[in-house]
Amino acid sequence: MKKFNIRKVLDGFTAASSSSSSSASLQPGNRDNDVIQETLQSEHFQLCKTLRHGFPYQPSAMAFDPVQKILAIGTQSGALRLFGRAGVECYCQHESDSAIIQLQFLINEGALVSALADDSIHLWNLRQKIPAILHSLKFSRERITFFHLPFQSKWLYIGTERGNIHIVNVESFTLSGYVIMWNKAIELSSKTHPGPVVHISDNPMDEGKLLIGYECGFVVLWDLKSKKADYRYNYDEAIHSVAWHHEGKQFVCSHSDGTLTTWNIRSPAKPAQIITPHGKQPKDGKKPEPCKPILKVEYKTARAGDTFMILSGGLSYDSVGHRACLTVMHGKSTAVLEMDYPIVDFLALCETPYPNDYQDPYAVLVLLEKDLVLIDLEQPGYPSFENPYPLTIHESPVTCCEYFVDCPPDIIPALYSVGSRQKRQGYSKKEWPISGGNWGQGTQSYPEIIITGHADGSVKFWDASALMLQVLYKLKTAKLFERARSKEEKPSTDIVDEDPFAIQSLAWCPESRVLCIAGVSAHVIVYRFSKQELTTEEVQLLEVRMQCELNEVDSPDVAVEQASAVSTPGASSSPQSNAPQTHTSTSSNNSSDGLRDNVPCLRVRNAPLKQSPGYQVELIIQLVWVSGEPPQQITSLAVNSAYGLVAFGNGNGLAVVDFLQKTLLLNMSTAELYSSSDPHQKQPRSPRKAKQPSGDNLPKKSCMSGLSMFYSESVKKLRSSYLSLCDGSDGLVGSEDRCKSPTSAKMSRKFSMAADQKQDDARDNSFNRSRSSSVTSIDKESREVISSLHFCDCLSRKSEVSTAASLWMGTSLGTVLAISLNVPSTPEQRLQQTVGISFCGSLVRLKGGILCMAVLDLTGALQPPAYECWYDPNAPEEERERTRRRRPASPPSTQENQDSHYAVVCSEKQAKVVSLPSQNCVFEHNITENSFVLRADVVAMPAGVCIACFCANGHIMTLSLPSLRPLLDVNYLPLTDMRIARTFCFSNLGQALYLTSPTEIQRLTYSQETCDNLQEMLGELFTPVETPEAPNRGFFKGLFGGGAQSLDREDLFGELAAGKASRSLAQHIPGPGSMEGMKGAASGVVGELARARIALDERGQKLGELEERTAAMMASADSFSKHAHDVMLKYKDKKWYQL
Repeated sequence: MKKFNIRKVLDGFTAASSSSSSSASLQPGNRDNDVIQETLQSEHFQLCKTLRHGFPYQPSAMAFDPVQKILAIGTQSGALRLFGRAGVECYCQHESDSAIIQLQFLINEGALVSALADDSIHLWNLRQKIPAILHSLKFSRERITFFHLPFQSKWLYIGTERGNIHIVNVESFTLSGYVIMWNKAIELSSKTHPGPVVHISDNPMDEGKLLIGYECGFVVLWDLKSKKADYRYNYDEAIHSVAWHHEGKQFVCSHSDGTLTTWNIRSPAKPAQIITPHGKQPKDGKKPEPCKPILKVEYKTARAGDTFMILSGGLSYDSVGHRACLTVMHGKSTAVLEMDYPIVDFLALCETPYPNDYQDPYAVLVLLEKDLVLIDLEQPGYPSFENPYPLTIHESPVTCCEYFVDCPPDIIPALYSVGSRQKRQGYSKKEWPISGGNWGQGTQSYPEIIITGHADGSVKFWDASALMLQVLYKLKTAKLFERARSKEEKPSTDIVDEDPFAIQSLAWCPESRVLCIAGVSAHVIVYRFSKQELTTEEVQLLEVRMQCELNEVDSPDVAVEQASAVSTPGASSSPQSNAPQTHTSTSSNNSSDGLRDNVPCLRVRNAPLKQSPGYQVELIIQLVWVSGEPPQQITSLAVNSAYGLVAFGNGNGLAVVDFLQKTLLLNMSTAELYSSSDPHQKQPRSPRKAKQPSGDNLPKKSCMSGLSMFYSESVKKLRSSYLSLCDGSDGLVGSEDRCKSPTSAKMSRKFSMAADQKQDDARDNSFNRSRSSSVTSIDKESREVISSLHFCDCLSRKSEVSTAASLWMGTSLGTVLAISLNVPSTPEQRLQQTVGISFCGSLVRLKGGILCMAVLDLTGALQPPAYECWYDPNAPEEERERTRRRRPASPPSTQENQDSHYAVVCSEKQAKVVSLPSQNCVFEHNITENSFVLRADVVAMPAGVCIACFCANGHIMTLSLPSLRPLLDVNYLPLTDMRIARTFCFSNLGQALYLTSPTEIQRLTYSQETCDNLQEMLGELFTPVETPEAPNRGFFKGLFGGGAQSLDREDLFGELAAGKASRSLAQHIPGPGSMEGMKGAASGVVGELARARIALDERGQKLGELEERTAAMMASADSFSKHAHDVMLKYKDKKWYQL
């Protein structure tokens, strides 16, 4: 009788319920797996976003709370970013993706009002760690153009495109019946419509006077009590902004012709002053020449000093090509501060929140399109503050990204110590003034590091521990090469038009601190970390000639006719027999027939190189042109510090370099790597006889020069292939379609960036795979590419008994090949003897290109690659020997016919677990049929090991090891942006990240434990702070009524006085943070508890209301009794005829 296994039945239900068509099967030969007790279960996983770092993409609005000291920035996509002190950040998103046009805090109340381009306003509650919308109001008949909320008021003024002003109660988000109509505001003073409302503000000294600015240049001072205009001011030029003097007697308007007009409120006939800050003053007294519009002006007074007038724009039209400027006019001095990007908005930061007091501005906050600048107004020269936020991720466009969790504890202090010397000087000496909020109390204490590669060749290390992000160290790789000063001087050997130093991929060993990067110009650089400065007289350079003399084969399964003379190496061969020549940097540029040959794409500098403490170059490896054809870009990269080897592959084959001895160990095509005993052997074919282009007429488009065009074609192929799969036209993917998936050759993160935003967006939304550049069409390219590399200690042959160092290679056609490495045991022998290489053939075949590989021991634990502990290569010899030691991770040796460990392999379509050395497939799981995996990693969780996958259809999945049971399958993010695909990466302990925009990194977790602790780990934005005291009016102002005049707005705007507004004007929508929203969100057991809590709150609220009504009735009864008594006393002594 067959044994019933309930676990397999449950697994079958789990697999059937998932969106991907997947199946797990147990293969023969799994007797050793029965003893492995897997501890990871589905309840250990939950997916949620944690934090978003970086500069808000496409900012559109800004607000600042001067008491809470927190900053809010809105974007064109409806995103809201909140900043407090360094490490206190929050990201929110409106349900609508419409642009945020304006933001304003309810100062020191923990609330924020936002207005969107879809004519909706929202009230945010900031008193909780994850802010939520309390109320929303959607206008249907009028478009919102401006709003104003006076300090310590609950009535919000909303201006519209029609010129009307509506008033909203912020507490209930209901409209008042009080409306200021545009025709009543202007009456007969203008024959035409004044245009949209561009400004609303109340007089600082009289809350009953409202200043309304219309776009056409018309300004009205409206009396709220009498419901009529007191004064009307008219100027011929359009208005962009208005600012009050704190005494309420003057205001300033900025206009479209670059002028500033100053008005006395009691003199509406003409402006008191008209100035053009950047206009040329004619000698004959005529009007200055018009300038560009002044988009915003702020008028701030100082108690002890001159008045500040700060403005953006207004430059002369002669200043074509000049950068955006901020002008600070202080007394008689004028300072023009150039900005790197266009100005979106700016705010003067003041000591007091009261508009009727001296403002005393101490800084001005400038929001640029791609930066945030804070300028100190109290120091000479107006220096800027050092920004503590991680807003420089996009300083150069990000081209690749890697995430390392649970790093050695000494790596972050080491990187910080060398990175602190790179900081710029000349910043303000004051503390960063945006200092609100408190840090979270999280228990996450393991070190986390994010490494980003950039288009300018720089590499940045970021400390990402405890949900924070701080730059540690920046490495510039471009300084190793010569730069072309102009396009005419650009060498013709370049294979990219722009950004030839862009980082394509990187490999890093945290324990040894060895860093290896691959660039788009087919170059690899090996770096070692040192705390001492070093001057290198000559950089070590190794030039590699990689070429494939084999015709393309659709699949290794297809038998092809064997032709001439390329010998396939046997099971063991000497590396010298296959080692090509290495060239110095003075290689000949042309071969005998005039073709470029043996020429690298970049020229290495010949001058001595001074290397600061930090990462110092150990070796530069460059692929060279071969017979007029450019080198293939690198598609896979791996480095191992214990072996002293770096391996990289591309469309031509594989190269292994000994970076200790600076020699090339192996350089072979993919087909030659197949052993003669391999059942999937790829037969050699005759050399290509393609017509070679001349040196003067090179096919630059075919060699990846026009990357933008290449991306668009690649994206079209990807989308068409993926759409056809989603339509169900093809259940299985053929070899040609498999080549079109973006990771068949591992996503080669190569792209070029330009300065303008449109080109940035176009390139950021594209990615591709490295393929052969010797053909002009990708469809014609079917060459097998090395897509993944992995160093390990394992049994790569069936006959082996003891483990040996190995290199595994995954290809774009789903084959895993193995090479055995004979590494000398002692450090002395390692520097003198050559590393031996023998070929082991293929281990396993899968559907789709190979993405990742790993090794498990018999207990199912992850076996990391061997590594060497870090030592300073520039330290004295005795100190190096004391710290230098190798940490092998070898599994125990095995007896004959007994497996000792397992190989885990994941491809674009499926995952397999293979026992070694028998090479039996013990578990197999089809991850997806209708899509493909973009990124896969074998990660360590607190309770075990699993495979984490991100698919092109947006699903994030985890599979247990070694049984490959589905544990998590969440439809997280449909692949609408190619940037996400090329930057998504998983890491240990349930952490992951991706580049959600060109300027922002989104971190997420798939760990249930982290999700449970997220509330404690997040910082708090709102902290209880006392509101500063109101300014003292003084004895004489109080005596003669010269101080600020208050207004009871409730008597004017309340329902009793103003009535109800039209219901068709706007619709009230309760937010998820309100009581109604909480009722709708409550469900299940937790929902029952929430409902019970809400019911208690409502009961308490109703009891409070009942108590208030009872008190009101008692007061009414007392009043009635008093009146009755008065009436009785009045008529007590009168006769009936006297009534």
